[in-house]
Amino acid sequence: YYFTVSFTHENQKALELRTEDVKDCDEWVAAISHASYRNLATEHETLMQKYLHLLQIVETEKTVAKQLRQQIEDGEIEIERLKSEIAGLLKDNEKIHASPAAAPTEDDSEIKKIKKVQSFLRGWICRRKWKTIIQDYIRSPHAESMRKRNQVVFSMLDSEAEYVQQLHILVNNFLRPLRMAASSKKPPITHDDVSSIFLNSETIMFLHQIFYQGLKARIASWPTLVLADLFDILLPMLNIYQEFVRNHQYSLQILAHCKQNRDFDKLLKQYEAKPDCEERTLETFLTYPMFQIPRYILTLHELLAHTPHEHVERNSLDYAKSKLEELSRIMHDEVSETENIRKNLAIERMIVEGCEILLDTSQTFVRQGSLIQVPMSEKGKITRGRLGSLSLKKEGERQCFLFSKHLIICTRGSGGKLHLTKNGVVSLIDCTLMEDPEGTDDESKSDKSGQDMEHLDFKIVVEPKDSQSFTVILVASSRQEKSAWTSDISQCIDNIRCNGLMMNAFEDNSKVTVPQMIKSDSSLYCDDVDIRFSKMMNSCKVLQIRYASVERLLERLTDLRFLSIDFLNTFLHSYRVFTTADVVLDKLITIYKKPISAIPAR
Repeated sequence: YYFTVSFTHENQKALELRTEDVKDCDEWVAAISHASYRNLATEHETLMQKYLHLLQIVETEKTVAKQLRQQIEDGEIEIERLKSEIAGLLKDNEKIHASPAAAPTEDDSEIKKIKKVQSFLRGWICRRKWKTIIQDYIRSPHAESMRKRNQVVFSMLDSEAEYVQQLHILVNNFLRPLRMAASSKKPPITHDDVSSIFLNSETIMFLHQIFYQGLKARIASWPTLVLADLFDILLPMLNIYQEFVRNHQYSLQILAHCKQNRDFDKLLKQYEAKPDCEERTLETFLTYPMFQIPRYILTLHELLAHTPHEHVERNSLDYAKSKLEELSRIMHDEVSETENIRKNLAIERMIVEGCEILLDTSQTFVRQGSLIQVPMSEKGKITRGRLGSLSLKKEGERQCFLFSKHLIICTRGSGGKLHLTKNGVVSLIDCTLMEDPEGTDDESKSDKSGQDMEHLDFKIVVEPKDSQSFTVILVASSRQEKSAWTSDISQCIDNIRCNGLMMNAFEDNSKVTVPQMIKSDSSLYCDDVDIRFSKMMNSCKVLQIRYASVERLLERLTDLRFLSIDFLNTFLHSYRVFTTADVVLDKLITIYKKPISAIPAR
């Protein structure tokens, strides 16, 4: 049994394939006809047909307008000819009726002057009336609203042109060159990685090129601006954006992994050094489509604010805004996680030696700032007498970056670049935090400046499993800053240890016995009438709550299976908005008296 696969490309031979039986033949034909490339080709062909249809409509309108202008010009020429003919006939008629001896009287002369004055006055009154009407309209709220609406449309055209240019740079300066590099003898990147990083980028560029051309055609017909049908073209293609956003985090992960290849990193820096990029990185260009949907929503909000309720486009623009807002809500949860990856990559670029742990996508940025690192004495104790010295403040200043799993300690060079210090990558899982380290009494009394800096230092004792333990002593500039740093570090350490305990408990070979209902509890991830979940996970690897009823929030707060510190902090800071302290205390008292009720039976 045979079937043939033909291609639309020129000079591409058709493939003749054979199967053993009819069933295999039908399955192959069905699989090929539903292939993703075929769908993309069909969507692209549909877009091009719509684009050609729009161009045909524009050309038809131009032809009709040209014909109308020609008819108007012919009519004006005919009017001038008739006027001259009438004037000649009137002169001939006057010559026939006027006798040579008859001379115009003085009264006829006065009447002509009066008529001329009356004609002038009538024209002046008419012009004054129209001028008043026009000025009143110019000052009216409707005219002001239309002016602002036109300004929104013109700014939308400028921003769309800029966005199309950004997509053009993304495709032509990065996507297509990397595809060619992937086809070389020694490829620095694979075709699969290129497809993962630039998923739907080229399709999005084609879509917005069509949208931009349609928008320019609408501007050309100003002051009649009809935009709703343009959004009707855009709305069916929003699933492309949704796929791009859903893939964005994965694309940054793949990009971070590929950058570990020196050949790829060198090639990428050459692409980023091109004048068109204007010193912008590939991550920046991959980020632009993420903000396009919110930009359209803001534009539609402004358009609707300046569009009258009886306007013909009001309902269509409202529908487009609602669809975009619905998509934006879906995309919101998927965007927040990518922001953390971009932050980590930006910090990693600043470190000259590089920092591989920042390429771990599970690292979450917490805070950064300047702290003073104090060297340890030979006896292993902090010399408080040096805390206030100017030389220590200058030599010991460090740029510290706290992440969910590590603390990075760097020095800043003269060019603004960062350099890792010795033992500058501190794993928090091996750390013990001491907020009030103590020195000897003699040292604490030896220097007055040291007393001024007292209680601003804190100690981190690091005990790695595979190397010698060491101590890091840091000094903050104020008590508030010290409190913020120690609180965040302590919370990160607790989160790691809590997460480790929970993961060990869930392992099949764990010695800790966990009821099966915890692993199969759908209430921890399935949306319901009284609760909605985000796509991100908290420290216990459970989906974060987007919003929920008071009962469900109290239920999660007292659920002994998942004692999440970050959820507890969020709840304590915000519970007064939706409930009272009495309700929370009553729930806690109930759990204290009946602990078994803390695990809901579902």
